Amino acid sequence: MKIFLSLFLAVVLFSSFQIADNLSGTWEYAGDITNGKKEAAPTEYSLQRKYTSTNYEAFVLEKGYQPEKYETGDYTLKNDSCLETQTWCGQPSNLLNITIHYHYNITNDTLILTGFLPNGTSVEEYWKKVK
Repeated sequence: MKIFLSLFLAVVLFSSFQIADNLSGTWEYAGDITNGKKEAAPTEYSLQRKYTSTNYEAFVLEKGYQPEKYETGDYTLKNDSCLETQTWCGQPSNLLNITIHYHYNITNDTLILTGFLPNGTSVEEYWKKVK
């Protein structure tokens, strides 16, 4: 009985985590943990990323305004790693053309990116699948 219960729990646990071929679709920022400090998503606007099979575009959405693109980039998935390179930014950026190595997983409808920025900041970002 203990073996059956252990196997059942393992199947349930691992079936909720997904490794994908790509991140295609639209994802909305749902908050993060930066250097151990939890931060909620903003309420006055939302941030969305639209992923294709190899790149993404990021937009700010604010009620009453047209979506504004603020960033583009390329990414590659390999096993549980997401290598992301910002290729354009609407503001000066220290991350332009620098590849960031994230560990990623998808739990239900949430993409979780965990890693370290070049300045040593630890990040864990949460993105909810919109479509």
